[in-house]
Amino acid sequence: MGVILELDSVTKNFGGLMAVDDVSFQVRSGEIFGLIGPNGSGKTTIFNLVNHYFPVSQGRIRFDGRDITRLKTHRIARLGIGRTFQVVKPLKRMTVLDNVIASTFLHTRRMSRARQLAEEFIEFCGLTPYQHQLARSLPIASRKRLEITRALATRPRLLLLDETAAGLNPGELDEAIELIKKIRESGVTIVIVEHIMKVIMTISDRIHAIAHGQTIAEGPPAEVARDPEVIKAYLGEDVHA
Repeated sequence: MGVILELDSVTKNFGGLMAVDDVSFQVRSGEIFGLIGPNGSGKTTIFNLVNHYFPVSQGRIRFDGRDITRLKTHRIARLGIGRTFQVVKPLKRMTVLDNVIASTFLHTRRMSRARQLAEEFIEFCGLTPYQHQLARSLPIASRKRLEITRALATRPRLLLLDETAAGLNPGELDEAIELIKKIRESGVTIVIVEHIMKVIMTISDRIHAIAHGQTIAEGPPAEVARDPEVIKAYLGEDVHA
């Protein structure tokens, strides 16, 4: 498998605060790559750097071999990087269908084609029964699913999922895991940030762990889960000792 995303010594500081400190990793095409760390460790900031919501302070980001470090957000999206957000913000006064149609316009200007694509992605994500409902009326699990659907409607080759399982009950978690696997099977590479260990350990091929903006471990899920630095970062010095 080739490398689809590469971070090379990426650093981000906000004034005197070092949010991401010399982080490097490679994501292989076709895999599910987990990004974990305690709250405030820099995970979402890394997503924001990949999409250029924040400019990189130092280092390079490459997508499919192309340097995208300085590209604008809309150009990065057109190249094939989609993402979800921790706090879902659908267009609340629009229907589920219209929310997804809005995303399809990244690659088409024809309304008939946009509607066709939107309906296909809605069906793929299991939202067809809700497609004519207003987005604001959806329960949290369906809003999370709509967020994923909207991202998929931009037709990404790489999808960044930011805590899409937060707030879900056990049954909804299982459904979320199945959807993420289904997305990967469709040919989309996934990088996922998630605090719920059941999700990240079940679906990830490899995991990259960070703490205080720095890399502390990388490898298969079982190996990372046993790493002393990861245990210390999550559970504290006393438990680690």
